[in-house]
This record gives sequence, structure tokens and C-alpha cells, in this order.
Amino acid sequence: MIETVLKTNFQFINQISKYTGKVREVYKLKDDKLIMISTDRISAFDHVLPKGIPFKGQILNQIATRMMNETNDIVPNWITNTPDPNVSIGLSCSPFKVEMVIRGYLAGHAAREYSKGKRKLCGVNLPEGLKENDKLPSPIITPATKADSGHDQDISKNDIIANNLVSEKEYSLIENYTYKLFERGTQLALKQNLILVDTKYEFGKTKDGKIILIDEIHTPDSSRYFYKNGYEERQFNSQPQKQLSKEFVRRWLISNNFQGLEGQKIPKMSNDYVNMVSDRYIELYEKIMGEKFVKANVQNINERIKKNLSLYL
Repeated sequence: MIETVLKTNFQFINQISKYTGKVREVYKLKDDKLIMISTDRISAFDHVLPKGIPFKGQILNQIATRMMNETNDIVPNWITNTPDPNVSIGLSCSPFKVEMVIRGYLAGHAAREYSKGKRKLCGVNLPEGLKENDKLPSPIITPATKADSGHDQDISKNDIIANNLVSEKEYSLIENYTYKLFERGTQLALKQNLILVDTKYEFGKTKDGKIILIDEIHTPDSSRYFYKNGYEERQFNSQPQKQLSKEFVRRWLISNNFQGLEGQKIPKMSNDYVNMVSDRYIELYEKIMGEKFVKANVQNINERIKKNLSLYL
């Protein structure tokens, strides 16, 4: 098997803390500096799967870096450097405890809720007569609370403000950023003959009170893309859409009786399945970025990361 990076355990000079997320490991340093390492872990239904996916961390980090650069005229972001294929360095801030999920189409979680008869999602009314993967009349924001562990929860704009998760003034600002970022993401996708179906954005506040875009954007982990060619025909014929996202992993889990519910067990991942997922992620990279994916040297990944970071710290 190709080597993967599943965890890191660095001790940097001026390190204050380390946070381990589902996929990323975040080291906070003095002077408001942050190191974010994209591992090869993969999560679905808010559970980390047992095996790493070769090159996944590199793919996510490189897509996110490009997309941050493509949107920094809309909203400033946290990244200042990418010293390693799996690593970004940037500004530390206090994250808002909500994810701004925005949807242009009825897909994924929204489609599953709609199929149960729900016509309101996060306080937003949905029209009757939609079928899975239909385009919505206009993009809708369906926020989720950011859980430290377990499931993120749907929440409405009114409840976010009422519970003081975000002030009304700040929510208005990040809401505006979210619509603009989604519009830019849609334009970037169309250049690659793709449809940006839905995605999420996360924001934080620097110590001087400036709101910035954090985490990552427009990657296959946080976004869903459809192939534009044939979309209308597939919808008309009620055929599944050809998509670029990790929805195929969720579908595999569902077919193996796992949706993250209590008592359910994560199915075993064969080496063949892991390699197939890696190939799909590489395909995602090349379609989204419009360029050939260049595999980094994955022998002793942790040593490579440590060496590259030492040049910047």
C-alpha cells in the first residue's frame, strides 16, 4: 500500500496547542500563527473511516489554496504560506461556531430531508414538486452548528442570532460573503464544465476584530460538483447525476448499512476500495483544477512535512 499520513505529533517552537479535527490537524503557535496539516484521513457521516486515502491530504490542501487565492478579493482569508503539499500556514483566529452551508440544488442531506416530506430546512421554505438534484429557484443558506465531536446540527439564522452564536450584524456580513463566494465558486466551476451544487464556508475573527475566511473551500470534502454536460438530460430522465464529491463514499457506506447511527459499524475497507477512492480524488482534483495532478513524494511523509516546515518557522 502507498504510504499515507493519518496523524502527526509535532512539537514546534512557540507551539501553544494542537487541535485534531476529523481530517485536519491544527497547531496554534505564538504570534497568532496557525499550521494546518491536511491528513489522508477521510470522514463521512461525522465519523473518521479506518484507513487513509493516498494523496487525499495533498489534493485537499492544493485545491483549497488555489480557491482561497481566487476569492481573496471578496473576503480576506487566513492563509499566508503553503510550505508543503499537505500544509498551509496562516493567521490564527476565533472561529464562529457555525458552518455556512449554501445550496444551489436539492442534493445530499437536503434531498434526503425533502424525501422525508420536510419542506423547511434551517428555517428556509422549499417549494413543492422538486426531485433530487433539481436546481433551486435561488441559492439557499442552510447553516449548521460546528460540533467538536459527533454530528453537526442544522440550525436556522434566527436561532443562531437568538443563541448568540453570531451577532446579527456579523451574521449579515458572513451571509453576504457566503452568497458572493458561492457565485465565484459557481463561475470557477463553469470554466471546468462543472456545476457547483452545494458547499460550506467557515469564518473566524482575528484578535483585532477582522472577519476572515478560514479552513478550506471548494474541495471535494466540503463541496459537491455535477458534470455540466448531460445534466439537463439526466434530470429529465430521472437518472442519477454524474458528480464529483465524496458522495460516492457516503453511498458505499449506506449500501453497507452505515450512516453513523448508534449501533452501526463502519464496514471494512479493502485495499482495492482504498485505491479506487484515491483514484476518484485524483480525478476530482484534475476536473476541478483543470490540470494534471502531480503526486508528491510520500516516502516518510511526516519527515517531509517536518523538513519543509522548518524552513518557514
